[in-house]
Amino acid sequence: MPVYDYKCADHGLFYELASMEDSNKPMACPNCGKPCARVIMLAPEFLAMKQELRAAHTRNETAQHAPVLSTPDYRAEQQARREHKHGKGCGCGDKPIRKSNLIYTAEGNKMFPSMRPWMISH
Repeated sequence: MPVYDYKCADHGLFYELASMEDSNKPMACPNCGKPCARVIMLAPEFLAMKQELRAAHTRNETAQHAPVLSTPDYRAEQQARREHKHGKGCGCGDKPIRKSNLIYTAEGNKMFPSMRPWMISH
């Protein structure tokens, strides 16, 4: 059985063994017998951590299930977003800032490989 931390308003912190099913239920204080709620303790290192490092941990947790691959195109797009001068309400901030996929064939014709290859370009 795991050990959980509880806090009594009068006597402070105490810990008790409890099953996982009973972990969210109040536990009686060993001194006064009043039911006390469980508290979640944080590591002191996390509370004293620098803001930049805490932001990096948050970013890593966010990207855990959908990682972003750092490609030259992605880095250029992020740099363009950082250098955007109009402000948030300009309307162009909603559109992705991306490099065009336009390429030219050996004959000099335009081609958009990822868009609609069946369409004729002019």
